Amino acid sequence: MPSSPLKPPPVELLDKFHGPDFLPLYTTTVTASGGEAKHGRASGEVRSDDGNLAVSLRLPPELDGPGGGTNPEQLFAAGYAACFHGVLCLLANRLEIPVQDVVVRVSVAFGRDPVDGLFMLTADVRVHLHGVEKYVAEELLRNAERACPYTKLAQQGMQSTVALAS
Repeated sequence: MPSSPLKPPPVELLDKFHGPDFLPLYTTTVTASGGEAKHGRASGEVRSDDGNLAVSLRLPPELDGPGGGTNPEQLFAAGYAACFHGVLCLLANRLEIPVQDVVVRVSVAFGRDPVDGLFMLTADVRVHLHGVEKYVAEELLRNAERACPYTKLAQQGMQSTVALAS
């Protein structure tokens, strides 16, 4: 059976929601296990419940690891870049701004937190909008920044619950 051609989501996804509570549109669950070193970052495996994601995790050489696998920072950067790219293209489509060859590059750094001495992440997002006037591109970027859930997460944090499973 031939597969359908891939297409972006409808621009109506950008329509504003008005309601008192968070309205989930999609939920996924990913499970991490410790692997050989019994440590998720060093030798773990992550798998989504639907089986579409199955990745071996490895510490990068910069953290005294062997490399040879992905790491949480790469996964976060990939999600952020894909989400920002998608929001940017949806906004451009809705505003009838022709964009071609949009490239979103996200660098995520893992490092020491000067406040508590433990760890934190920083993200740097760089967008290439070829053929779009600078003032139009800058406005599009600001609107995408307000709409992208990864940017909101990076700037405002997110609601999170951590509890023991029964």
